[in-house]
Amino acid sequence: MSYAIIETGGKQLRVEPGRFYDIELLPVEPEATVIIDKVLLIANNGDVHIGQPLVTGATIEGTVMRHFRGRKVIVYKMRPKKKTRKKRGHRQEITRLMINSINLNGSALTSEQAAETTPLSDEPVAAIAAPEISVADEPDAQTIMPDAAQETVESVVADEPDAETAPENTAE
Repeated sequence: MSYAIIETGGKQLRVEPGRFYDIELLPVEPEATVIIDKVLLIANNGDVHIGQPLVTGATIEGTVMRHFRGRKVIVYKMRPKKKTRKKRGHRQEITRLMINSINLNGSALTSEQAAETTPLSDEPVAAIAAPEISVADEPDAQTIMPDAAQETVESVVADEPDAETAPENTAE
C-alpha cells in the first residue's frame, strides 16, 4: 500500500492513488490536472521517504473533479444582558481532487491504473447454495411440546370446576 502526506490549504492530508479528497478551493478549472509539490512523506511498500520539511523531487498528480460549497456553519455571537446578537452563516468553497499518481524524482511510484489492475485473488468465487426446506421437515405437535408439559396442561384443564358441579352463590 502506498500513500503520501501532503500539505494543501494550510492542512496536512494523507492521500492514496485512486481516491478523491475534498480540499480547500484550488484556482483551476474542473477536469484540469494539478501537481502538488508540498509532499511531507511518501510510503511505498515499506520504503519510507521523510522530508525535512519537504521530500525533494516528490510530486502528487491529481485531477480536479469539481468545485462546490460545503455545509453551512452557523456562527452565533451573543453578549448576555446587552441585547446584542449576531447570527452569521459560512459555507466553505471546496475542490474535489482525484489523486492520479505519486511521483518521486520523475518516476511514478504508484498510479491509479496500477491500483485498479491489481486483482485481489485469481481463484473464482464459489456459489453458495441455499439449503432446501421441505414440508416433511416441519415439526409436529409432539416435538414442539414435550410430554411433561403436555401432562401439565391436561392436569390444569382437569382441575377446573365444571359449571354443573360448582355451587352457585345465592345470597337471597
